[in-house]
Amino acid sequence: MRLQRVIFNFDIGIRALFQNRFRAILTSLGIIFGVASVIAMLAIGKGAEKEILEQIKQVGSNNIIIKSKMEDQSRKNSDNGNSGDDATSSNSKEPQDKKNFSPGLSMADADDIMHHISTVKFVSPEIELPTQFMFDGLNMKGKLIGVKNHYFETTGITLSEGSFFSDQQMENAEPVCVIGKNIKTKLFAGKDPVGQYLKCGNTWLLIIGVLGSKNIADKDVEKLSIRNLNNEVYLPVNTMLIRYANRSLVTAEKIRMMRYRRNQAPSNYNQLDRIVVHVDKSEMVMPTVEILSRLLSRRHQQVEDYEIVVPELLLKQEQKTKALFNVVLAIIASISLIVGGIGIMNIMLASVLERTREIGLRLALGATKRDVVMQFLGEAVSISVTGGVIGVILGVTTSLLIRGATGIQTIISPASIIISFTISIAVGLIFGILPARRAAKSDPVVSLRSD
Repeated sequence: MRLQRVIFNFDIGIRALFQNRFRAILTSLGIIFGVASVIAMLAIGKGAEKEILEQIKQVGSNNIIIKSKMEDQSRKNSDNGNSGDDATSSNSKEPQDKKNFSPGLSMADADDIMHHISTVKFVSPEIELPTQFMFDGLNMKGKLIGVKNHYFETTGITLSEGSFFSDQQMENAEPVCVIGKNIKTKLFAGKDPVGQYLKCGNTWLLIIGVLGSKNIADKDVEKLSIRNLNNEVYLPVNTMLIRYANRSLVTAEKIRMMRYRRNQAPSNYNQLDRIVVHVDKSEMVMPTVEILSRLLSRRHQQVEDYEIVVPELLLKQEQKTKALFNVVLAIIASISLIVGGIGIMNIMLASVLERTREIGLRLALGATKRDVVMQFLGEAVSISVTGGVIGVILGVTTSLLIRGATGIQTIISPASIIISFTISIAVGLIFGILPARRAAKSDPVVSLRSD
């Protein structure tokens, strides 16, 4: 009996809304846009979180990257003094402060790190050389990268064909290589590249494997110091040092070039372009960074010709910043729901004043104050529920449009829909109570006398 009475009072409230459809629609706009904005903001936040987690997987967990930095060789030469004809002129000048000498980032650094830091699981040295690839009359520009097999462990990539380097191939500096997926697509269309010879610069390398495809955005390559494995050719680091370039070796030609270019471009004297250090436990990353910094500072004579980067920490900081930003956006979006609730309260208060005679007539015919409260609460809740449903549809549609138009990844979770819809109903109840109680307190006699 009580349930039937509640349903009857709600039915009266809904009929009253249908008689004032336009006003009800305007009242629900705040709820509609509030719910839609909350869903859209949470979808963008979830998408950003997933993107960052994928980036962490790309850089490899617990990795520390040591990058070489080129130094202006002409400044080094001027600081250390010149030879030959310049020696006479330098004697007439005042003595200059001597600069500490650094051998640059080298294989010796990688070996020292591996043997003297117990928290390090393995070390992956890398050498990069821009070159031209050629096969069967086709050619393309790309990068030749000297690595060890540990490099593929740090990136978590697998082979689609063939095999990685064997210990013998790496130790003997054999002319073998593993190519990226895009190299196969462009130079070996319709052919099996494994077992074929690829000309890299002036040297022919035997292809022993093809890497699996991996989606890496250009912005991630630059920001996170990771490589685009799809567009590169990999060979053993010893093969690179012996058959291509070893920048740590001093030759007569190199000395001539250094003298010729001392007032022009900086000279890269680093044997390695970078070293990837993989730490066994994530909590040991920062202590390892401190030890690495001290070890390299000692080995490089306090010359800062290297840079230590921890991609995972950068990503986690970015994740924290984005999470905070998304919370702020969600709070701002939720204000729309509060504004919508205030709109419901204002309209319902105005409705109470307009329907004074109706309220007085219901009370005079035997309706209780509870009945009047339920009637106006029914109207408020109906507005918020309708606005919530439309807002959910609009929010989902907006999220899909954002993904399609901007390429920003959005993930619509059931939790965000349930939370926003529940809040919209709660807003209707909370902001509908005051007008409902005010209507219930009306005096029937006074109400019937009003115009």
